[in-house]
Amino acid sequence: MQLEITIGDQQFTADLRDSAANRDLLAQLPVTIEMSDHGGVEKTGRLPSPLSLDGQPSGADPDVGDVGYYAPGNDLVLYYGDQSYYEGIVVLGRLQGDAAERIADLDGTVRVQVQGR
Repeated sequence: MQLEITIGDQQFTADLRDSAANRDLLAQLPVTIEMSDHGGVEKTGRLPSPLSLDGQPSGADPDVGDVGYYAPGNDLVLYYGDQSYYEGIVVLGRLQGDAAERIADLDGTVRVQVQGR
């Protein structure tokens, strides 16, 4: 399972883990999300519908380059900086290549198109 993520004229690919959350995510694609910068470490934007938390731990410590879901806000998250453990985070997968560095260079709010691949 993969995501194709488009921000402006840039393309990114993420590899997803097999999970109920990711099956729910893929079922609601394609989506366009306004993502805001949060804490200088991540871009976050609200999904149309919540994802399943079946089989997920209560929180996670995502790495730079992870794709995540923040359950309390129903947000898809692209991590380009170091975020510590936080309750409600689910790591969905991982961005390929230098995506985290390129996303870090994008200032402010961005319009993100996400589709399954």
